[in-house]
Amino acid sequence: MHPRLKTIGREVVSFGLIALVLLAARSTLADHYTVPSGSMEYTLLPGDRIFVAKYTYGIRFPFTDWKLTEGREVERGEVVVFDSPVEDIRLVKRIVAVGGDTVSIRGGQVSINGAPMSSYTDMREEHYGERRVHLNLSYSGGEDYGPETIPPGYLLAIGDARGNSKDGRVFGFISKDAVYGRAVSVYYRSNEGLCWLKL
Repeated sequence: MHPRLKTIGREVVSFGLIALVLLAARSTLADHYTVPSGSMEYTLLPGDRIFVAKYTYGIRFPFTDWKLTEGREVERGEVVVFDSPVEDIRLVKRIVAVGGDTVSIRGGQVSINGAPMSSYTDMREEHYGERRVHLNLSYSGGEDYGPETIPPGYLLAIGDARGNSKDGRVFGFISKDAVYGRAVSVYYRSNEGLCWLKL
């Protein structure tokens, strides 16, 4: 074989291996996602591009749903990306309740185990531990819900634009295994360009 062809062949193989490693990392460790709708306003806007940490809740074998390691549990208030249980699309929503919680929603306001998550001074703000969430209630609060107790291993995911979101109030609970990753930050917003807005 001609030496130049050998060199080109090695470069093609090297390039192919690098591409495979990058695709495997994207499949397993981190990815990006474009927000398709206004269901998470004001936290996320349509067209926002977000960085998704797939390793947070466990590392999966590349290109599969098989978990290699268990990560930490999904926490209330986190924004996650998951497969819709009713359509063949991925959604981004906020987890408001986890297994064992009894949740009710009235006028867009979430209560967990009888305790309201909203601020006493501003009903458009909710607190999930250290996380403060600014709600969009300009479309009303959407459908009232519950009280419902979340089964172990399941989560309730809803949008921050409570009156403009098809979410767990419509399609029910999601399995924690359906969650692909945690939305960490917005890295591109159309009116700001490149940015790093932590979620």
